[in-house]
Amino acid sequence: MHKFPLKLEKRLENRKQQNAFRELGDDNNLIDFASNDYLGFAGNSELFFKSQQILEEQDMLLNGATGSRLLSGNHKLFPLAEKLIADIHNAEGALIFNSGYDANIGFFSAIPQKGDFIFYDELVHASIRDGIKMSNAKGYKFKHNDLEDLQKKLNLFTLEANSEMYIVTESVFSMDGDSPDLTALANFAEEGNYHLVVDEAHAIGVYGEKGKGLVQELELEKKVFARIVTFGKALGIHGAVILGSELLIQYLVNFCRSFIYTTALAPHSVASIFTAYQFMENMEFSENSILIELHENIQFFNAEVNRLDLKKSFIPSDSAIHCCIVSGNSEVKEIANKIQKKGFNVKPILSPTVPKGAERLRFCLHSFNSKEEIKSLLELLATFIK
Repeated sequence: MHKFPLKLEKRLENRKQQNAFRELGDDNNLIDFASNDYLGFAGNSELFFKSQQILEEQDMLLNGATGSRLLSGNHKLFPLAEKLIADIHNAEGALIFNSGYDANIGFFSAIPQKGDFIFYDELVHASIRDGIKMSNAKGYKFKHNDLEDLQKKLNLFTLEANSEMYIVTESVFSMDGDSPDLTALANFAEEGNYHLVVDEAHAIGVYGEKGKGLVQELELEKKVFARIVTFGKALGIHGAVILGSELLIQYLVNFCRSFIYTTALAPHSVASIFTAYQFMENMEFSENSILIELHENIQFFNAEVNRLDLKKSFIPSDSAIHCCIVSGNSEVKEIANKIQKKGFNVKPILSPTVPKGAERLRFCLHSFNSKEEIKSLLELLATFIK
């Protein structure tokens, strides 16, 4: 067998010594407080069979796309899905990507140019950071959800005649579950003629009318340069979309490498996207709807955190993501293991994924979690935290 590089072996050993070694877990029957399937779409049989029906109606009984979208892979489901998504999100155009990671590295490596500046919240997702590293623009982070710090950073730079400024944030942060003041940020960007980019991965399906996201709930669509939406969270499927002007979409088709040089999503994936958006469009904030159930669970979870005097350990959140800080990889893994043995699927988030000392238990809430499950879980947590 070929010898494995020693420096890579040492990195793995260091990761083990830090008690941060990652391994793929097994499927389990634990009560789900770990997945991003906030609305239960991933296991929705009606969505599954409706997707199959669309493929049959469109005579698209294919296993794969056969090529990139600029070659042979631009099958007829793509324009149907992109038009539906653009209409629902009140956007001029929409372009589907194979994943949220592909969308973010593609956008940030293609759009900001040499001489441009990117200012990003220090807690943005790894895919955004990786895209910025691939860009020819200069990137600078600002303090989390701190508009004043962003203003200070921007004041350090003078724009040249052809330079552009990009401001990047998330509407709901994946590791904290909190949100920036998007209205203030959008107004600031508009006044300064900056380009605001918002990743809506964890807001779609949770916020806004029929789950259309926080940008639309706040009526900021026209003040945002680009929105990145991923389908693997509340929509329960695979892929992503970038929303923006027709010119932005045209530019991405011509210059975005993660779009151009990859095989397109298979017809079944795009049929699932189309169907999930139809489902979302039919959701109502009516009694017993899954959106109401999700938001009632979020409110109940926060009420139980207060009742059990756990508030000081949690990052404030009104989203579906709630995080309890337990410093230390060993400590947070130990509590997670104890909770899992009691039947609840709760994951520890370790450093270096989060900063050292900010390790945490991450609770994801769903429309299908019962109040009794939430109550029992938090009462169990309280015994370990106290």
